[in-house]
Amino acid sequence: MTLKNDRLLRAFARQPVDRTPVWLMRQAGRYLPEYRATRAIAGSFMGLATNPELACEVTLQPLLRFDLDAAILFSDILTIPDAMGLGLSFETGEGPRFAHPVRSTADIARLAVPDMETELRYVMDAVRLIRRELGGKVPLIGFSGSPFTLACYMVEGGGSNNFARVKALALDDPAALHRLLDVVTQSVIAYLAAQRAAGAQALMVFDTWGGMLSPHLYREFSLRYLTRIAQTLPRGDGSERTPLVLFGKGNAPYLEELAASGAEGLGVDWTVSLADARARTGGKVAIQGNLDPSTLYASPEAIRREVRLALESYGPGPGHVFNLGHGLSPDMDPEHVRVLVDAVHEFSAH
Repeated sequence: MTLKNDRLLRAFARQPVDRTPVWLMRQAGRYLPEYRATRAIAGSFMGLATNPELACEVTLQPLLRFDLDAAILFSDILTIPDAMGLGLSFETGEGPRFAHPVRSTADIARLAVPDMETELRYVMDAVRLIRRELGGKVPLIGFSGSPFTLACYMVEGGGSNNFARVKALALDDPAALHRLLDVVTQSVIAYLAAQRAAGAQALMVFDTWGGMLSPHLYREFSLRYLTRIAQTLPRGDGSERTPLVLFGKGNAPYLEELAASGAEGLGVDWTVSLADARARTGGKVAIQGNLDPSTLYASPEAIRREVRLALESYGPGPGHVFNLGHGLSPDMDPEHVRVLVDAVHEFSAH
């Protein structure tokens, strides 16, 4: 099926586009009343994420409101460790929790790569359904958490303020953490490959927590595995190649190394200018980003001004996908999202 709007894929291939493509991290989420209504029907977040029909519905909801250039699969980054038997749940106001965190070498030894068409079939069924329902309107993005970010949740048992357990493991028993990261990396590669086979047309890896490591630990426990994914994930050749984009909060110090990883794109947060990111990566990759999400709490006039500044920072030429530097928050005004999306297209048209 021919894509009616291929701006996103052209931008990731660093080809000319008529205007800068835009999509937003967490574009399907709690800031939309229709999402909240669908989640209520599902009964819980995981009830929503594991129901392909409802996951498809919420994936498409923002496209009915806004002139977005991509859909992103509605799911969660923690589906892989859940499929490994860690017992994922979401407590209201507390975020994700694992009933069986990874706390010993025996726990690590028990982990195995999940079967993508059994334990994670609900994700692949959602990808297939969304792709069909999109009807070629825009591309579909699939995604995974990064190996280190998944390991953080698996070892800590949930979110953390200081990541004491996983950092102590990195320092006290690096071999054990590498064994954990190895099986998680194998799983991420298989997971992304299965999403691609099911119909995802671009792939993202979210390295939410790698940036909180010191530089030598980042290179050993995060960058090494991101590079392995970029170099070994099968994604086709030439014009048929499926782009892989690596996003990391706090990845600004490592842009040159990430650009050499073999990925087609890098997502950056708002702590680095697009001009700087583009210059430092030397045209090796497309750049995705990077408006501060808090801009959406400001007035429409301020949002339009910041959008223009971001586009001017990247400058003319191909290879930019507009996005936030992190995800949308539940208390953001959908009308402000509309202002942002429309401003990107208006100011970048040529």
